[in-house]
This record gives sequence, C-alpha cells and structure tokens, in this order.
Amino acid sequence: MSERKAPRDHIGAILLKLAENNPDIILLDADFKPASKITAFQNHFPERFIQVGIAEQNMMGIAAGLSTLGFIPVVSTIATFISRRACDQVTTSIALPELNVKLLGLYGGLFVGKNGASHQSLEDLAIMRAIAGMVVLQPADVVETRNMLEFATQYHGPVYIRIGRDPVPQFVPDDYQFQLGKSLTLRDGNDVTLLSYGDLMEDTMLAADYLAKKGVQARVINMSSIKPIDEEAIVKAAGETGGIVTVDNHNIYGGLGSAVCEVVAEKMPVRVKRIGVKDVFGKSGTNEQMKEKFGLRALDIEMDVLEFLGQDGRESQKSKSK
Repeated sequence: MSERKAPRDHIGAILLKLAENNPDIILLDADFKPASKITAFQNHFPERFIQVGIAEQNMMGIAAGLSTLGFIPVVSTIATFISRRACDQVTTSIALPELNVKLLGLYGGLFVGKNGASHQSLEDLAIMRAIAGMVVLQPADVVETRNMLEFATQYHGPVYIRIGRDPVPQFVPDDYQFQLGKSLTLRDGNDVTLLSYGDLMEDTMLAADYLAKKGVQARVINMSSIKPIDEEAIVKAAGETGGIVTVDNHNIYGGLGSAVCEVVAEKMPVRVKRIGVKDVFGKSGTNEQMKEKFGLRALDIEMDVLEFLGQDGRESQKSKSK
C-alpha cells in the first residue's frame, strides 16, 4: 500500500504552484485557513489572498465580481457552508451567469472529525448536481486532487470539488490525467460492479478483496467525475456484470447512487444497490465510528454486496438478468 496522504493537506501547495504560472488565480477563504492548509499560498501571494471571515454568502458575491474582471477565484471553505449556507448565492450569482468560479468544499461527507451533524455535508452532491451548469467532482487521492485543481483552473465555468479531510492511499497512477466525465477502473471483475469516489475508495477496494476470497470478482470503478458522470462506463459495467453497487459518503438520495440510477434507468436497466447514509443526519465521532454506525466499513460493504447477489454471493447478477 502506498504512503497515505490527506488531499486537503496539499491544496495550498498545489494552488501555489498553479498560481505561479497563472496570475489570474485568486484564493478566497472563510476563516478556515488552518484546516484547509492554505497558509503557504497566503504567505507567497498576500495580494492574491482574501480572508473574508465567516461570511460565506458574501464570499460568493466577491468571487462572482472578481470573475467578471477576468480573475479565476478559488473559494475554499467547508463543504456544507458552500452547498447549504450559500446555496442561493452560488446559484444566482455564480451558476446562473455562468461565471468562472471554483468552489473547494472541504470536509465533504461524514468525516469531519468530531464537529458533528452541523458540519457534515450529506446533501452537497445532490444540491450541486441540481444546479445547472455546475461541474461536480471528488478526487480519490492527492494525485487526482492535483489533476482536478489543474483542470478546474483551465476550465471556463463553475466547478465544485469536494475535498477529503483525512489521509488515504494513492489509487490513481503517477502519470494519471483527469478527464471530465470519465471514470477510472481500479479493479476488473464480471460478477458485480462497485462504484465509489473520494475517501470511501479504500473501503470499497478492501471490500472487493474480501469478496474475491469468497469467489466474487467485483469490478471497482473510481467515479470521481460525478457530474458529468461517465455514462459509457456505467452502461458497459451494467451490461457486463448485471448489477451495480454504489458506495456513497452522502445521503443515498441525490448522491452517486441516484446519478447512477438515472443512467441505468434510461440506458441499461439493471438492479442497483445504494450504500450510503439512509436519509438521516450525521453524528459526532471518529471516522471509524461513523463508518460503523452508517454501514460504510469494508466488511459492511462486503456483506451488502453478498446480500445483493444472493445468499452464497456467487451468482452473477448478469445471469439473473437474462
């Protein structure tokens, strides 16, 4: 297993390097600098760093205004404060006029330390997916984070990137090049397909290892481009494996599971199992406590997949669908 690195710990260094080559990049923060690790950017480019304070709605308006002047504003704060607190400003001030603003949603999902439900963004993917023209992404590791930030600063239009808080292994290769609307198959298999993203990629891969020991060969796909989503890969997986299980650090309504169901319902109807938070709010606790409570550990994923496939876990959904 590769060295574990936290995507949020590298945001500042990545943005600093990008800003050295692009004078239009400006970073805005809502009093979240210590947690978002962006001090290096502020120290190097104090004139291109704006500390707005706890005023996320105002920050969206400032970013929108800067964008109209030709700058590339990068907004950094906790994910739930972008998607819920500043939703109207994101929608009407940024997305509606199709402005070139980049939104970095930190602490996405359940894993926010012990801050609890008020800081857990279990609706952000649903909200952002529903905003017209908004690109929605979550990288699996630091390499993909670097790729996505580079892409976002070159892409013209609003982009929401959900960033994980805690260290994870490297899943994508060193020479990986992110492509909008494309996924990456991390493990091949023909019995069932597991789709996930971000900080649940590790448990999803471990679940596939456990399943292999029981004779179930699971295809694992990193679906980091959530909108637009890789419809081609989903349809291919549905046809070849006959069943899909999504693993979501999000409410099961509106997240990756919903996005996948929208595709298969129209193009390749198969059964889909959505693993995620089942329409409840989060709780305070460690990552492992959250995974255990909400059934997101590798063992939980394995058991859900076996139940989805049948009692012995060996019957391919592909044969069922014939």
